[in-house]
Amino acid sequence: MSALPVPINRTAGMIGPAVDRARAYAENSKAPATRRAYMGDWTRFEDWCAAAGLASFPAAPETVALYIAALAEKHRPATISRAMAAIAARHRAAGLDSPASIRHGAIAAVWQGIKRTHGTAQEQKAPVLVENLRAMCRTLRPGVIGIRDRALLLVGFAGAFRRSELVALDFEDVQFTGDGLVILLRRSKTDQEGEGRRVGLPYGSNPETCPVRALRAWIEASAIDAGPLFRSITRHGKIQGRLSGYAVAVIVKRHAEAVGLEVDRFSGHSLRAGLVTSAAIAGASERAIMAQTGHRSSAMVRRYVRDANLFRENAAARVGL
Repeated sequence: MSALPVPINRTAGMIGPAVDRARAYAENSKAPATRRAYMGDWTRFEDWCAAAGLASFPAAPETVALYIAALAEKHRPATISRAMAAIAARHRAAGLDSPASIRHGAIAAVWQGIKRTHGTAQEQKAPVLVENLRAMCRTLRPGVIGIRDRALLLVGFAGAFRRSELVALDFEDVQFTGDGLVILLRRSKTDQEGEGRRVGLPYGSNPETCPVRALRAWIEASAIDAGPLFRSITRHGKIQGRLSGYAVAVIVKRHAEAVGLEVDRFSGHSLRAGLVTSAAIAGASERAIMAQTGHRSSAMVRRYVRDANLFRENAAARVGL
């Protein structure tokens, strides 16, 4: 901080708090989950370097090349890519060049070899389609847990929400209107600055699968009038604190299993993927889908559209086999 453009002796009382604020803002430049992941990745890199007798900070590109080669024995390319990002971030935070850049010849060769050997395809969870969702709603048990789960499944699907977005919702973020439901997403994965985004959920044609009616029923049954919208419930029906993202995945898996689906193929992301896929099957435009999901890039949306069209626009189906 000695390079501050003001005399230190005139602002001595300001420096300490300013440093603390600057540090706090810098730490908040990335989402908490990203910071935790990077911290874990960096610690594992330090431990590996210590065991190998190599310097972790500053690290040499050759060291990083050896490290990612070791990681490739047990981890997927996506995990290795994040480890490289964590190493780069640690060095850049100290004003150093990244030793994990693929511009370095040693790293580029190893990284290309890893991708060619192991591939870069990521595991994709199955989407909860409309027919799946209807079947899940039919199997819901009566009681407050069933009322919550119906609202969670239908709102998560219709809003194409990530599980982190779903559990972050508060009562104050919800507005019922004549056209349906308006939900304010205060922050999301693609909105780290917290600009916010409003998502509209229209009334469903079937009362049993209408997200607006389902959420109203949950609010009335739970008597929630402030704070977390979706909450955990004990087996005795006592409503407690904010639901976790992990719990959303458990709920989706439980109801997938109840209707005979392969539970391992489903996760909390299956609701979001389900809306995108179902909308593509129904002929919704790419623009309309992106408006609902909040995707900044069309690349991911197009992947779901391609999956939805595997049999709708299939050349083999046209040859009369």
